[in-house]
Amino acid sequence: LVAQWKQSREHSEDIHHKLMQAYPEVPDWWYAALFIVMTAVAIITCEVWDYKLPWWGVLLAVALAAIFALPVGLIQAITNQQPGLNIITEYVIGYILPGRPIANVTFKTLGYISMAQAMTFTSDLKLGHYMKVPPRAMFWAQLVGTLIAGLVNLLTANWLLKSQENVCTQENKEFSCPSARTFFSASVIWGVVSPNLMFGPSSMYNAINYFFLIGFVLPIPFYFLKKAFPNTWLDYVHIPVLLAATGMMPPAQAYHYTNWLAVGFAFQFFARRYHPEWHLRFTYVMSAAFDSGVAFTGLLSFFIFTIRGAKMAKWWGTREDLCPLESEPYIPAAPLPAA
Repeated sequence: LVAQWKQSREHSEDIHHKLMQAYPEVPDWWYAALFIVMTAVAIITCEVWDYKLPWWGVLLAVALAAIFALPVGLIQAITNQQPGLNIITEYVIGYILPGRPIANVTFKTLGYISMAQAMTFTSDLKLGHYMKVPPRAMFWAQLVGTLIAGLVNLLTANWLLKSQENVCTQENKEFSCPSARTFFSASVIWGVVSPNLMFGPSSMYNAINYFFLIGFVLPIPFYFLKKAFPNTWLDYVHIPVLLAATGMMPPAQAYHYTNWLAVGFAFQFFARRYHPEWHLRFTYVMSAAFDSGVAFTGLLSFFIFTIRGAKMAKWWGTREDLCPLESEPYIPAAPLPAA
């Protein structure tokens, strides 16, 4: 962290940096003013609409996002993987304000999503830096784009809630909302039940707390092993990436991981090792094509099939449920312990 900070404050001889000096930088007070105004809006929103999150809770969430932005940004810049703050924010506010699910998800949104959006914003600025887009144009493009995207998301969500029956329920298979259901389940575990009851000393899940210690200690021996044995397979061991992969479940499922593994092996191992010129020329274009292709076909599928109530095609893979225990609880439901 210290080395990166010193490097960022020095004048780099990088060609991109030289070319970008032709454009005026974004004044620091633009960012400061936007930060102050948006923080004030968040506090006013929580107070006026009674989100059960006091003003100091908003400031604490913003502080957590600011503290973790730099280390998470370093991990993402190196590995293209972003560790989330969802568990940390839920855990912290769950202990401070137990029994407040709305306050819990609000705190998580302000702490976790703010940090994630900061990473996205920084990535876009980095792309603009390489593409030689003027910094001030990037700033306004990001600001206007955020306003438009937020409005479109809100209108789309309201339209779906009004136009689709039993949306986000088991009865509506086309709109089961896995991410929203995960968000709701987290509000119950961390907000209604609270971390103290779920993972406290008297809980059967108390041992899970040791994973915080394991996650903190595990990178240390690999750091010294890499120093002792440089240029070996140890260089490819990155504990934050290994542990962050498990954090994607839920809503990610087993077939997501197999697809990621297949694509990653094909491009980052086979193509990179045996066809380096092809990899250098096409890999990132293919990555963008995969992302945009999924988004475009998803949009087409929605308007052509889903919204018209079309049924899934019948074939041998859909006629029979070969894993009926998938939707069953691991253990029988038990009554919650007394507070």
